[in-house]
Amino acid sequence: MKVKHIYEIAKSLLLARSRQSLVAAIGVTFSVAFFISLLGFMEGLNSLLDGLVLNRTPHVRLYTEIRPSDFQPIDLSKTYQKQHNFISSVKPTNARKDIYNALAIISTLKADTRVIGVAPKVTAQVFYNLGNIELNGVINGIDVLQEAILFNFKDYVIGGDFKDLINRSNSIILGIGVAEKMLAKKGDIITVTTLNGGQFSLKVVGFYQSGIAELDKVHSFVSLSTGQKLLGESSNFISDIQIKVKDMSQAPAMANEYRRVFGIDAEDIQTANAQFETGSRARSIISYAVGITLLIVAGFGIYNILNMMIYEKLDTIAILKATGFAGSDVKIIFIVISLSIGIGGALAGALLGFIFSLIIDAIPFNSAALPTVTTYPVNYGLQYYSIAMLFAVVTTYFAGWFPAKKASSVDPVEIIRGK
Repeated sequence: MKVKHIYEIAKSLLLARSRQSLVAAIGVTFSVAFFISLLGFMEGLNSLLDGLVLNRTPHVRLYTEIRPSDFQPIDLSKTYQKQHNFISSVKPTNARKDIYNALAIISTLKADTRVIGVAPKVTAQVFYNLGNIELNGVINGIDVLQEAILFNFKDYVIGGDFKDLINRSNSIILGIGVAEKMLAKKGDIITVTTLNGGQFSLKVVGFYQSGIAELDKVHSFVSLSTGQKLLGESSNFISDIQIKVKDMSQAPAMANEYRRVFGIDAEDIQTANAQFETGSRARSIISYAVGITLLIVAGFGIYNILNMMIYEKLDTIAILKATGFAGSDVKIIFIVISLSIGIGGALAGALLGFIFSLIIDAIPFNSAALPTVTTYPVNYGLQYYSIAMLFAVVTTYFAGWFPAKKASSVDPVEIIRGK
């Protein structure tokens, strides 16, 4: 029975200052809404920006790096074994550019249960022939189907079908920047010159646009067999093995393992793209900081309203305590008022935040660098709603707890004497 009376009194006090209570609830509502929409938009933007690079980056890359020999002839001499030898202008050795026994390594990797897929690749330095002008470029010979599965290659191909690289021999998908310089159109025949002087005619079957202009001005794509033909190598020649793993966090450890087992160089995605992870983390921290600040400000609004209510209702509190209500009962009354404002504002804020997210998601976004993105990206993850609502309730609880504690310590005798 006492519980019923406590909630009835809390309701009466809340309605007695309905305008101030509504203002406080609106503050919580907009704080939660802005928190949800801001975090959703920022995380959507992070996913978009990181995807430009991370979608095209293997979790682990195996390759052979050209480097100076670790051992020089003088190190092999017994005469100088106990001395420090300083050698300048050390040149790289005539090491092979391809991965030794690459097909066997690929077969082993495919059998690894931690691996999603493997995509071999060759890279050819070329010159795009434009009349009397030669443009520097890089042609990537890829396993087209594996690139499409593992690295979303088809999402970056415009004005053509990526499968034409398989279906048509001696075909090429030009980087959009290269195509613009050469004024190349689909169906045109272009000529490229390799570093060893060989010239090849390739048919343009599409264009590649990654969203990173500097890459699109240089890089183009052919099938793996065409890339090997450009280099004048056999079908066993593979310069890179790109690996996608099930758990990206294991990539550094797996890279070290493959480096040790296969005796070749290995690079993990965290090392290759550390700057992008840092940028995403910084943007997320800023977004959370702004959102939490909004919720704290709303909590101070509730604190001020309840503080004023206590001063205005001192006589009511005195009467309650004089008629048998304990200090803990008075504390519960004001905490109930605070939580009512917080929970009501949080629920309304979640709905409004979803509406704001829909509005942002509908705003047109037109960029030549990102032709596949038509509206601003938004992440609708439930975690943002949960965090915002939970933090709003916790903030409003503490915003009500301090005034409630003050109200519970009111001495009814002094208040009644003062009256």
